[in-house]
Amino acid sequence: MDLEAVNRDYQTAKASYSLDIPGDFNFAFDVIDKKAEDKTKVAVIAVSRDHTKIEEVTYDTFSKDSNRLANAFVALGIDKGDFGCVVIGRIPAWYTVLFACMKIGAISMPGTNLLTAKDLAYRIQRSNARFIVVTPEHCPKFEEVRDQCPSIEHCIVVGGTYPGWLSMEDLIDENTSEIDRSSLPRTQAADMMMAYFTSGTTSMPKMVPRDFSYGLAHAATALFWMDLRDGDVHWTLTDTGWAKAAWGLIFPPLLAGSKIVLYDGDGAFDPIFHLKMIEELGVSTFCAPPTVYRLFAQQDLSPYDFSNLRRSLGAGEPLNPEVIRFWETHTGNVIADGYGQTETINIVGNFPGMEIRYGSMGKPVPGFDVDIIDDDGNRLPNNEVGHIAVNTGGSWPPGLFDGYYTGDAPDKGSFSHGWYYTGDTAKRDEEGYLWFEGRADDLISSGGYRISPFEVESALLEHPDVVESAVIGVPDATRGELVKAYIILKDPERASDSLKTEIQDFCKNLTAPYKYPREMEFVTALPKTISGKIRRVELREEN
Repeated sequence: MDLEAVNRDYQTAKASYSLDIPGDFNFAFDVIDKKAEDKTKVAVIAVSRDHTKIEEVTYDTFSKDSNRLANAFVALGIDKGDFGCVVIGRIPAWYTVLFACMKIGAISMPGTNLLTAKDLAYRIQRSNARFIVVTPEHCPKFEEVRDQCPSIEHCIVVGGTYPGWLSMEDLIDENTSEIDRSSLPRTQAADMMMAYFTSGTTSMPKMVPRDFSYGLAHAATALFWMDLRDGDVHWTLTDTGWAKAAWGLIFPPLLAGSKIVLYDGDGAFDPIFHLKMIEELGVSTFCAPPTVYRLFAQQDLSPYDFSNLRRSLGAGEPLNPEVIRFWETHTGNVIADGYGQTETINIVGNFPGMEIRYGSMGKPVPGFDVDIIDDDGNRLPNNEVGHIAVNTGGSWPPGLFDGYYTGDAPDKGSFSHGWYYTGDTAKRDEEGYLWFEGRADDLISSGGYRISPFEVESALLEHPDVVESAVIGVPDATRGELVKAYIILKDPERASDSLKTEIQDFCKNLTAPYKYPREMEFVTALPKTISGKIRRVELREEN
């Protein structure tokens, strides 16, 4: 697909955009290998953990190395449809493994470096994975649970050695870079290509299958939200184990021909280093979670040159207006929010040329009918809170999954009345902008009002003493539920009843008075999933 030839104007694209996905589309063969015909074209700019080495990796390198590894997989007896657990950080080898899996039709399951031994066992058992590919620090974790994972036949270590494990580097060195696509089992666009696991905010993580068409469907993400161009230098801050990596480190930028910044960072986030890298590498498009922008807003940005930066993106939660204004003042970029899930591509966004309304997710992506509906599938009036849902009537929207993997028939519990229910809630304004409210399970019903924990948390974060907060509803005989806030303070020694009152009054002035937290508890930590999402379900169980 020629992304440069597509009209990016939102209204035009909404009326005319369509995506033709070839029946046998395979991202590794049809995108990576095709772009590799230009032997010098750069795919990734890899920055070492100690900041001392910056390496440009070409499509040609990925094409040849993935061919070698694919040939090694075939020699090991790894077949189309076999699952493989992949836990590799932000290093080029991660791409090589994923592309090799795509070429032979094996199903990679990318996992975060934060996975524990128990997490590895859960994912392997759910999928009956036949192989595991990890960096050395994860080998001992797997060995702890090896006896619980009898399906695993091949253990491969990347970037080092481990007793009894195969070396990926040796496998690559021992095999040819030539591969005959016709000799491999033919992959179809509808075949499973990858599998991600949800964060598990309310239950055990669910397995989300992503087929080969998903890779091409991300053309819409590249075009209408990220606004990626051939030659852009793109940087998305994400762990390789999340679906956000599919958005920012694989499909949209590689489809567009953008160079991807891949920083092998670890440990505490260093805002100064990241700001320096934006300048030094000439980053032109940048995507980060709201937390990062908030940290940037605490720095002096005057020393940095942002002249190459033309597009800044945010996702995960709305940003407060002060941070958006700060970033715009120093970079000229208004942060464009976007929305999607592991189960989708980008389905709502603020698009180039569109007025950005602070705090809004934007409008539905061309090719998707996304709306706010009730429990019965009816579209709700403007400014009424309801479910964010994707219309599945007619042709299936490209990039939308078709149910959670169970090993048998897909679990379609999220589909009803001709819609896919995302599990999130929002409202729509008079001009079609969508405004996020929160997870459907987290909404608080108090005194006849429906209150979004997210909105209250955002208000609390504006208070100078508050580092982080989580808001839930607790039972109340009169109101049904009361709003309760768990708050982490910058200085725990400041905790006092008077500070609680001050924060409550502060919150009343930022949101409608009925939304302020009537109960408050100062804590030092909040329960979270391995992806960093707050597990409000645990807080509710305490009450």
